[in-house]
Amino acid sequence: MDTANPGTPDYRVVPANEGAEQALLGAILVNNATLDRVGDLLEPQHFYYPAHSRIYAACLHLREKGRTADPVTLSALFDADGDLVEIGGARYLADLAAGIVSVINPREYAELIHDLHLRRELITIGEDVVNDAYRHDLDVDAAEQIRNAEERLYKLATTEDSRGGFRPFGALVGAALDAATKAMHRDTHLTGVTTGLRGLNGMLGGLQPSDLIILAGRPAMGKTALATNIAFNAARTHLEKGGREGAVVAFFSLEMSAEQLATRILADQARVPSEKIRKGSLRESDLPDLAEASHLISQIPLFVDDTAALKVQQLRTRAMRLQRQHGLGMIVVDYLQLMQPSGTQRSDNRVQEISEISRGLKMIAKDLNVPVLALSQLSRAPEQRDGNRPQLSDLRESGSIEQDADVVMFVFREAYYLGKQEPSDDDETKHREWREKMERIHNRAEIIIGKQRHGPTGICELHFEGEFTRFTDPERRYDSDE
Repeated sequence: MDTANPGTPDYRVVPANEGAEQALLGAILVNNATLDRVGDLLEPQHFYYPAHSRIYAACLHLREKGRTADPVTLSALFDADGDLVEIGGARYLADLAAGIVSVINPREYAELIHDLHLRRELITIGEDVVNDAYRHDLDVDAAEQIRNAEERLYKLATTEDSRGGFRPFGALVGAALDAATKAMHRDTHLTGVTTGLRGLNGMLGGLQPSDLIILAGRPAMGKTALATNIAFNAARTHLEKGGREGAVVAFFSLEMSAEQLATRILADQARVPSEKIRKGSLRESDLPDLAEASHLISQIPLFVDDTAALKVQQLRTRAMRLQRQHGLGMIVVDYLQLMQPSGTQRSDNRVQEISEISRGLKMIAKDLNVPVLALSQLSRAPEQRDGNRPQLSDLRESGSIEQDADVVMFVFREAYYLGKQEPSDDDETKHREWREKMERIHNRAEIIIGKQRHGPTGICELHFEGEFTRFTDPERRYDSDE
């Protein structure tokens, strides 16, 4: 209630500043170069008063045409404009130009107008959230309303971000040099997030911020196992190095449940076969190892989301929230083909949907400035090829995935295919040769880097322990250069 007039109800005024809008428009009409200083920040819809919005839009239009925007050139455009006639017609344009005293920094006025626009948008979103919450709509539950509100807020935050634009190249070079200097003083000497695998780190320099990294392979090659190992290694390094290295990791597991993923990590760290944990056939001697591994796992900054059929926009919203709360540094998606595009309606064209998903993941990596490691299925082509080694053309819906990715890696285990080619026991010579080769390659795995924007392609050898679902570096010495 108004204390001066107890009978008058309180009301709140919509955030707007008529004087600031008039001053900026007057400055533009006097000197069109002002548009060059504020045009990247302000759009016509950012003005609260309809007449001001139209005047600004007309100034932009004339400027784009290479013509001068002043009271004379604009008056013809507004002779029949009802909003302008209401406030004085063409005379109002002359008053704007004549009334300006001095706008030393028009950017400040533009930022004020933009800020007030954001506040009005926040009010609109807030009112919609309240009204939607009051509706008893059984088709849209409370959780869905929360997601919708988060998405609207995120869209407002990203589309209206005014921090973009050109940056001096000297500043970029300085930032690159600073990153190299920091990497030099790290134990890992990496510019990106460590994978925990020295050979792979040596070829990639770690997983680089803003990169989309595709890890692909046929079923049973160990894609999820490798991604889990990398995620755990990055999170563990972040814990052990006090946040100076490694990363807080978000693992979106669309195929496996969070419990299954935890079992895999527990088996790896405790050196207890995961099959034993699943079947409950543990020995007393296994329990101390499991307890110690559980204690370590409970501390690392690895967050798992096992929502099925997750949409790109939902992933973006949840990742952004985690970055706000815990400083997210890396995202893992298992796997890309199980995701859904952000649209409300499914498309009959799956290739188009995959294109939207891969493009969306790349934008998330760039916007959040974190590496996104996305797993992908391969077609059956490697199984019809001599040697069975995968290549870029084997990616399902490969056109968009290959184009959007900064790095494409394939997991390949020759033993998987050789195991299916066991000769008959009747031919002892062939069977012996087969056994000898199986013994040589039984635990050997290859990471084939088929594409890398920042470095070389090639093959990285790893050691695979199937019972622990674990990838490690081969048992060999590395010199300081590696």
